[in-house]
Amino acid sequence: MRIALAQINPVVGDIEANAEKICDYTQQARSQGAALVIFPELALVGYPPKDLLVKPSFVERNLRVLEELASRTQGIVSLVGCVQRNLLPRGRALHNSVAVLAEGRVASVHHKSLLPTYDVFDELRYFEPGSMKALARIDGRRVGISVCEDLWTVQDVVGRVLYHYDPIAELAKEGAELFINAAASPFAIGKARMRSELVSAHARRFGLPLIYVNQVGGNDELIFDGASCVYDQSGRLLARARSFQEDLLVVDLDGRSEGRIEPLPEDVESVFSALTLGLGDYVRKCGFRKGVVIGLSGGIDSSVVAAVAVEALGPDKVLGVIMPSKFNKESSMDDARKLAANLGIRHEVVPIESTRQVFERELAEAFAGTQRDVTEENIQARIRGIILMAFSNKFGYLVLSTGNKSELAMGYCTLYGDMAGGLAVISDVPKGLVYNLARYVNRAGEVIPADVLTKPPSAELRPNQTDQDSLPPYEVLDQILRLYIEEEQSAEQIIEHGFEPELVEKVIVTVDRNEYKRKQAAMGLKVTGRAFGSGRRMPVAQNFRQSFDAS
Repeated sequence: MRIALAQINPVVGDIEANAEKICDYTQQARSQGAALVIFPELALVGYPPKDLLVKPSFVERNLRVLEELASRTQGIVSLVGCVQRNLLPRGRALHNSVAVLAEGRVASVHHKSLLPTYDVFDELRYFEPGSMKALARIDGRRVGISVCEDLWTVQDVVGRVLYHYDPIAELAKEGAELFINAAASPFAIGKARMRSELVSAHARRFGLPLIYVNQVGGNDELIFDGASCVYDQSGRLLARARSFQEDLLVVDLDGRSEGRIEPLPEDVESVFSALTLGLGDYVRKCGFRKGVVIGLSGGIDSSVVAAVAVEALGPDKVLGVIMPSKFNKESSMDDARKLAANLGIRHEVVPIESTRQVFERELAEAFAGTQRDVTEENIQARIRGIILMAFSNKFGYLVLSTGNKSELAMGYCTLYGDMAGGLAVISDVPKGLVYNLARYVNRAGEVIPADVLTKPPSAELRPNQTDQDSLPPYEVLDQILRLYIEEEQSAEQIIEHGFEPELVEKVIVTVDRNEYKRKQAAMGLKVTGRAFGSGRRMPVAQNFRQSFDAS
């Protein structure tokens, strides 16, 4: 049986365009001799559609276009992720489904059973769980069709299993001869290998081949990395599609030909590819035709964001703005200019010193008798935010904010200043990983000036300022933040790793106190297991305090 895995990048809500892409890939699969072509979860509407699902016209259009797709499906069977209505009088109104299109009609429909409600997922808000009782008949075989989360039931791979029901076991009990899983599984560092282990484990458990088709592309903060794969009945990898690219992977389950096996990228490369894909798709899907504008400071964060933007969009779609004040070292401004030249992007220099002085002069009477503090520093950051937004308004650029996860966690950022922007590209990238990304950018030669990687990081808002005046060393801070934010460890657990209790207390209190800032931050691209944003829903007005007893 020759099967095609159609790893596509749909646009959420653009149902007709997604349908045309599905038709195109179906034709390609048929021309390569495939009897079956499989598309990702909710491929027809794009994942995640969120509250578009509560619009009756959205659901109706999805159903109408699905019927039109079916009428155009001849000479091949097509599995298409779509939305279906729940026909029972109770429960939520919709199902997350896969439709089997064959001989010009919708031959059968199969519903997702396990609906995630953790991290960024909220599927029980919209969908009713389905049953795994029905198998599809395809090319004379009994095929068990599941959807994404239905796989996540192997304790040895996922740890704590969240469900009491195992859909894959149910499909095996019903007599399946082949498993297919249509997925939209977002990227996180290391997750592709975990998914591969999961697919292999299910194939070994039941002695049946398993085909896994994952979405690719960026939709808002989520990035989907593809890497669709096929495992045989012994759990051996037969084929794997590309990561972070659309792909059509054709395999012969009868073993008459070797499948193509694309490598999985290493962690730093995968994060760079994810950020590139996420930024590129956000700009294109939201219609920012002019491109993006970035404030270039000569620092590591803005340098990495600029490099990602050029990789995603090309140098002609990236504008850098250098905004010096008297506190900026000339060497930093030189680094910003060198970066722009190395990337081949246009840059503008807009000095802010005279504007800063105007603010200080106008506020002098009101601030009389007070000491200079972070207030004056933040004024500089806010002037820069205004200038970047002016470029956005005048020319149609998307402003990219450049703060990293470590800074955002600690509130080491200025509301309406360096936090201004439409997309926070590296807001889920810890500072240490930012440096690793810079080294990756420079792997074939200097793009980011060498001095940027070696000088102490600084906001340069006062004389001789460095980040470590206010923050612990990043190599220590990042470890504590990972344990607290991504692993949800308590203060006592973190202290047991050998960190000073006073430091752990300072970090945790600071993270919690700055939740209000993060609520007002630009949407960021998710690359770790737990990002700030929709997957971390902390209250702002709350008074829970950690225990810091290290005894």
